[in-house]
Amino acid sequence: MSETGNRLRKLLESPNFDPQSYVKQLSQQSDGDRDLQEHRQKIQNLADETAQNLKKNVYKNYRQFIETAKEISYLESEMYQLSHILTEQKSIMESITQALLSADKDETSKEMQAAFPKETEEIKQRTLTSLLEKVEGAKNIMDTPGRHLIYNGDLAEFDVDNMSPIQRVHAFLMNDCLLIATWLPNRRGAIKYKYNALYDLESFAVVNVKDNPPMKDMFKILMFPDSRIFQAENSKIKKEWLEILDETKKNKVSKDKNKQEEVVPTSPVRAEVSTNPFDVEEDEPTDVEENVNLNLEWIQELPEDLDVCIAQRDFEGAVDLLDKLNEYLKDQPVTPKVKELRAKVEERVRQLTEVLVFELSPDRSLRGGPKATRRAVSQLIRLGQSTKACELFLKNRAAAVQTAIRQLRIEGATLLYIHKLCNIFFTSLLETAKEFEMDFAGNTGCYSAFVVWSGSAIKMFVNAFSKQVFDSKESLSTAAECVKVAKEHCQQLTEIGLDLTFTLQSLLVKDIKAALQSYKDIIIEATKHRNSEEMWRRMNLMTPEALSKLKDEMRSCGISSFDQYTGEDCWVNLSYTMVAFTKQMMSFLEEGLKLYFPELHMVLLESLREIILVAVQHVDYSLRCEQDPEKKSFVIQNATFLHDTVLPVVEFRFEESVGKPAKQLHDLRKSSRPVRINPESTTSLV
Repeated sequence: MSETGNRLRKLLESPNFDPQSYVKQLSQQSDGDRDLQEHRQKIQNLADETAQNLKKNVYKNYRQFIETAKEISYLESEMYQLSHILTEQKSIMESITQALLSADKDETSKEMQAAFPKETEEIKQRTLTSLLEKVEGAKNIMDTPGRHLIYNGDLAEFDVDNMSPIQRVHAFLMNDCLLIATWLPNRRGAIKYKYNALYDLESFAVVNVKDNPPMKDMFKILMFPDSRIFQAENSKIKKEWLEILDETKKNKVSKDKNKQEEVVPTSPVRAEVSTNPFDVEEDEPTDVEENVNLNLEWIQELPEDLDVCIAQRDFEGAVDLLDKLNEYLKDQPVTPKVKELRAKVEERVRQLTEVLVFELSPDRSLRGGPKATRRAVSQLIRLGQSTKACELFLKNRAAAVQTAIRQLRIEGATLLYIHKLCNIFFTSLLETAKEFEMDFAGNTGCYSAFVVWSGSAIKMFVNAFSKQVFDSKESLSTAAECVKVAKEHCQQLTEIGLDLTFTLQSLLVKDIKAALQSYKDIIIEATKHRNSEEMWRRMNLMTPEALSKLKDEMRSCGISSFDQYTGEDCWVNLSYTMVAFTKQMMSFLEEGLKLYFPELHMVLLESLREIILVAVQHVDYSLRCEQDPEKKSFVIQNATFLHDTVLPVVEFRFEESVGKPAKQLHDLRKSSRPVRINPESTTSLV
């Protein structure tokens, strides 16, 4: 590198280098454009040299880069393992801390209870009375003896259906009931609240509502068949409400049980002799109650085991435990202890059902196909919720199919998009049907719901199909190919005994009918336009290749006798208008037959009749008006080709494909019988 280059390099590498001041100084010192170009070339050479050196260094240290990357990867895995170990250690330390804190809390509470005895029942009643004086319409609540206040506080009530706030309330928890009072907007003296509802503690269940921001710190009160949702001020107050409600309900149950035991006499009572045989049966429940053994370890731990299974998402284990309990209690009499156990279990069953319902909700991930829902569906069926399982399964699959269709990329080629759409939809429908048959094999009553769901799914498919095929004004040939693809895919469902072809056709009939009529109008307009420019001259195709191509096109249309209308060289003894009409007419017929089904029989027949009638009327008009004998003879030759060659082929092709007689086409052909070539005749059509 030259001395000037070294100097420039050192200048650019200096830490105090300022590009703006450097450029400003350079522009002042330069004599003209040539100096700037030379300086630019020097900088470019320096850049190329630097890039070359950098590339050489990369190649030189390539192995070292690989080894460094491996070391970094090893270090990353070790750091991940270390992080995992630290996380486990942290969870262990937290669990130990919680255990120690709970033990200290229990000891502290015992000491506080010993140091400061609880308030007497009389003080609690006075407190409740003073609070109830602020509630309008709550004077008779204190008539019940022994009723006293346990806990109270402000809550916000929300609508159960849409989770919108309703009103602000104040709740009073007493030893045997729960009072809900609403806030008065216009306070009157000491009265702040208005009586709303009073619930006995045994008449409702308390359920914790999972936080879903911004909806948090909520709990639900279930009173069959209604429910109410309340929101606490914060998570701490919510926890207090849940704990105190649960403890108060348990205290009431134990207190009522003790009262029942006190009613039973403990001293031996002499049995009275009675001749009534029913007196013996009244004593039997006491003996039977003693025979129901609910002290087994697995029964005592059943509610907690169910909670663990639900928390760990072990749905099968939870349902197995429930089946085991039901089997054990199947032949046992219903005693108060059994009722109490069943009440605890029913609460867990409700929680398990809610979790399974959430697993099947469309809000969950829809990936995995129908098999991903099998676990939740099977457990709901085992819980006796087959109807709900069927409804949720079908809603889940409907959302999955709708999402798949929405995510399908709209391609430029309509036929390519329809192939993808049919593949996605009918494959999903087939998989859903197979999974439904597997999951609900023993519940034949659910099959009608699946048939109804299939009909609604087909409607969703037809909406997407029609929007792409018919609303975008595609050609009739493209529409026919797309409908053909949809029919072929729909017929695949017959392998599982599900035939939706009629439903698909009935949903498409309106759009296909409109497409046929639209294309018919286009052909009629094009034919009339050609007729207006008709000169009645023979066609000259100029080259043998063009003539051969026209013959092949006519043979493909079914007109095998076209050779008799070709002359010497490249002439055709027909007019350009008649040949163009024939090709367009036969193309419409073939596309219409691809779209055909019975509901479109008359639509297609009338369309063919109207198109043919335009050509017949044009020939008839030309025969009546043409005065030149030679041209008139040529017109009659074209009319003969239309009547004796084209119309029979159209009629035969229609009847062969449809399997029904085309009476309208036959009548039209009879009514348009042309006269034979007679130059002096002025009569055209009979």
